[in-house]
Amino acid sequence: MKPFLIRSSVALFLLVLITSCVLFQGPPTKDEVIEEMLMQNLSNTHYNPQELNDSFSLHVFNLYIKRLDYSKKILLKDDIDKLSKYKYKLDDEVKKNSLEFFELSLDIITKRTKEDQDYYREILSKPFSVSGGEFSKDEKVELDPEKIPFAADKKELKEAWRKYLKYQIMFRINEMMTDQEKALAKKDSVFKKRTPDEMEADARKKVLKNQDDLFDRLNKVDREDRFSLYLNCIVGVYDPHTEYFAPVERDNFDIALSGQLEGIGAQLQEKDDEIKVSNIVPGSPSWRQGKLKAGDIILKVAQGDGEPVEVTGMKLDNVVKLIRGKKGTEVRLTVKKVGGGTELIIIIRDIVQLEETYAHSDIINANGTKVGYIKLPSFYADFKRMGGRSCAQDVKKELIKLKEEHIDGVVLDLRDNGGGSLSDVVDMAGLFVDKGPVVQVKSRMGSPSVLNDKDESLLYDGPLVVLVNSGSASASEIMAAAIQDYKRGVIMGTTTFGKGSVQQFSDLDDGLNPAYASFKPLGSVKVTRSKFYRISGGATQLKGVVPDITLPDRYMYFDLGERELDYPMKWDEISKANYEAWKIHPLNTDKLRQLSEARTKDNESFKLLGEEAKRIKDQKDDTYETLNLEKYRAKEKNMVESGKKYEVLDKDVAGMDVATLASDLKVIQSDTTKMAREKDFQKRLKKDIHLLEAANVIKDMK
Repeated sequence: MKPFLIRSSVALFLLVLITSCVLFQGPPTKDEVIEEMLMQNLSNTHYNPQELNDSFSLHVFNLYIKRLDYSKKILLKDDIDKLSKYKYKLDDEVKKNSLEFFELSLDIITKRTKEDQDYYREILSKPFSVSGGEFSKDEKVELDPEKIPFAADKKELKEAWRKYLKYQIMFRINEMMTDQEKALAKKDSVFKKRTPDEMEADARKKVLKNQDDLFDRLNKVDREDRFSLYLNCIVGVYDPHTEYFAPVERDNFDIALSGQLEGIGAQLQEKDDEIKVSNIVPGSPSWRQGKLKAGDIILKVAQGDGEPVEVTGMKLDNVVKLIRGKKGTEVRLTVKKVGGGTELIIIIRDIVQLEETYAHSDIINANGTKVGYIKLPSFYADFKRMGGRSCAQDVKKELIKLKEEHIDGVVLDLRDNGGGSLSDVVDMAGLFVDKGPVVQVKSRMGSPSVLNDKDESLLYDGPLVVLVNSGSASASEIMAAAIQDYKRGVIMGTTTFGKGSVQQFSDLDDGLNPAYASFKPLGSVKVTRSKFYRISGGATQLKGVVPDITLPDRYMYFDLGERELDYPMKWDEISKANYEAWKIHPLNTDKLRQLSEARTKDNESFKLLGEEAKRIKDQKDDTYETLNLEKYRAKEKNMVESGKKYEVLDKDVAGMDVATLASDLKVIQSDTTKMAREKDFQKRLKKDIHLLEAANVIKDMK
C-alpha cells in the first residue's frame, strides 16, 4: 500500500499545481482565443503549413516591422533593437498564445506617434523661405523607405522629417508655379500673380493640414486594428493571399467601387499604410478612361478642382467614401504609378456598363489578313445559377459569328484579365481543342484531380493567338497554359502574373468552445487550400505563363506579379496529365517567333515602346530627389518634354483597321448608345500596336 500512497500523493500534488497555474494565469483573452483559432485553422487547412521555428519567427518579425512603420518616419533604431530581442521567439509566443511582443510594439508605436506630431508641427511653424535661399541648397532626400535605415536617434529622425516636409512643400510650389506660368501665357486677367514666398506659405499650410489629418487618423488606430496587422504578418508568412479579417474588415475585402454603386470602378486594397489598386472593373469609368492600372498606389483624392486629401495611412473604407460619388461628378486621383513617377488622373464617376464586362468581338483587317478579335475582360459566370451569363457560352457565340465572317484566324485577348470561373476555363478550352484535360488541381492531401473538357464538338480549328500580360492571372493563366501545352495556338505578350493558388474563407467562430461564445465574432480567415498545375505538370504559381512570342510593353523591365509579393509559395511540378498535342495544324513556334522578332525589331513604334519602357524603369529607380527648386523644376520640365516623344504611341496604328461584325451591326445601328459604345471600344483597339503584330502572326500561321 505504501508505494500506491506515494504515487497517489505525487499525482494529487501535480493536479493541485496544474490547477493553481491555470487559476493564476486566468481565463484567456479574446485576442489569445483569436490567435489560437487562427493558427489551428492554418495548421488544419493551409496547402503548405509552416513549421513554427526560428526561421518562421524571423519572417514574421521582418514583415511586422516593415508594416508597422513602412515610411520609417516614426520608430527609432533603438525601438527596433528592443523589439529585435523577440526576433527568434515569436514562434514560441505563437505556440504559447503569448502576446508579449505585440504588447511591447503597441506601447512603442503609440508613444512615438505622439512624439512625431511635435516634430512636424515645429518644423512647419517656420517658413522655408524661397527668397532666403532655402530651396537653393544642394540637398537631397531619399523617397523610397526600403532604401533608408531607421533613424539612429531623435535628432536624425527630426532631420528626416525636415527633408520630407521640405520636399512636400517644394512639390506644391512647383505645381503652383507651373499653373501660374500657364495662366500668364494665356493672359488670364482673373488670375492673381503670387510671389514664391506667398506660394510657400500656402503650400506649408496645406502640408500642415494633411499631416494633421494623417496623424489624427493614426491616433485613432485602435488595438483591434494593430492586432489585425500583427496577425496578418503571422499568416502572411504562409503566402501573400492568406489573410485574417476582423469582423468589420470582412466587408471591406477588395471593396469594388462599381456594380450598383456610382463611382470609378476600381478594386482597392489597404497594405503597408498604402491604398493600392488591385483590379480595374471591366466596363467601369476607370476602365474606359484607361490610365488607372492595377498596382498603382493612390496618394491623394480631390473632388473636382478642390483641395486634394492625402490618403496614405487612411483606412480603406474612408478612402472609398472620398472616391465614391454621384454619376457625372469628377474625382481627381494623384497616384504613384506602378511604373514609377506620379500622375494626376481625372475620372468622371459613372455606373458600370454591364455590356462592357462581357466578351466582345470585332474584325481586325491588317496587311490583307482578316482576324476575328475577342476581348474577354474576366472569366465571369452565373455562380448563383440565377439565369446569368457564362463567359464560355458568350465566347462560343462570338466564335460562331466570327466564322460566318470567314476570318483567317482568331485573337483571344486575355490581357488584364484577373481570372474567375474555373469551370468556364475548362468549357472554353474545349471550343478550341478536342476533349481532354485542361488543368490539374491539387489540394494539401491526396492526388491531383484532373479537370477535363468532355465535349467532343470542336468549334474552331483555325489559327489562334492568345494575348496576355502581367495583369493576366489565375483562370487566364490556366487558359493560356492549356492552349500552349496542347500547342494549339501562339501565346503572345509578356509573362503572366503567376497566381496559381485557390483560397477559401473560413469563419473562426466555427468550432469555437462554447465556454468562449461571448467572444464572438472572432472574424474570418482567407486560406490558400489548393494549387493549379498545367497539364504538362508544372505549376502556374510564381512563374506564370511565359509567352511563345514576347512583345515589348511599357513595363517590360519590371518584375511584376506574384514574384514581387512577400513570401509567395514556391513553384513546383507534378506528373504530366494524359493528353496529345494538337495535330490538325502543327505549329512551328520557333519559326513564328523569328518572323515576329524580325518585324518588331525594325518597327519604329515597337522601338519607341522599348525606349519608353526603359525611361519608365529609370524614373522608378531614381528615388533620390533633389531639394533644389530650380533643379527640380528643370528635371520635371525635361520629363514632360521627353515624354512628348512617346505620344505617337497613343495614335492610331498605321495599316490596321477595325470593323464591327455584320451580325452585330444589324442589332446596334438603331441604338445610338450601343453605337457610341462600339465606337469607343474600337477607338482603343485602333491604337493597339500589339494587335497589329498578332494579326501578322496569324498571317504567318495561315
